[in-house]
Amino acid sequence: MSQEVGSKGEIVIVDDDPAVRETLSLIFSREGYEVTCFADGASFLAAARARVPACILLDVYIPGRSGLDILKDLNAGDYPAPVFIISGQGDIPMAVDAIKHGALDFIEKPFSGGAVATRVRDAIAAWRFREHEQPAEPVALEFAGRKPLTRREGEVLAQLLTGASNKEVARQLGISPRTIEIHRAHIMGKLGAKNAADLVRIVMSERRGS
Repeated sequence: MSQEVGSKGEIVIVDDDPAVRETLSLIFSREGYEVTCFADGASFLAAARARVPACILLDVYIPGRSGLDILKDLNAGDYPAPVFIISGQGDIPMAVDAIKHGALDFIEKPFSGGAVATRVRDAIAAWRFREHEQPAEPVALEFAGRKPLTRREGEVLAQLLTGASNKEVARQLGISPRTIEIHRAHIMGKLGAKNAADLVRIVMSERRGS
């Protein structure tokens, strides 16, 4: 799964539904990506550890272990490619849990082909941009007496501290505003912040104490 396979890179689809695989393959092939499909998590994991695609779309429910279990094995928070979870409406709590374990975002079924293509394209562009550009001033992931932040939460917090809105942070990181709201709620909860001003105070206090 070379990042530069084809003209734009490789998209990996992990879903046990042949119709979903076919639909997504058609969408991304038309976008100029090379598409590789897997019907189960085990075969996908073996390939993902050997080479890195431009983006992964991983269904919540696949034969054997769940998409969340696959994410944990992949260590998605540190995996060098964005991972989208595909979920139905009833799977949203699991999709939110997947975000906590490193998934970049989730795509809800039924989906619009054009909307999926746009979200994945934006995510890949933001991911590659962050690899080559100077990011916002990094923040600590561990605060005394509080639960540590994930790397993704740290990225979101760094953007929020610049005064950016949820929509602006979403655009910068290639994530949906809804998912930014989820990250923001997790950050506020972990750090015990009551509002945005309180969040800034906590971070600045940590920086002065370090």
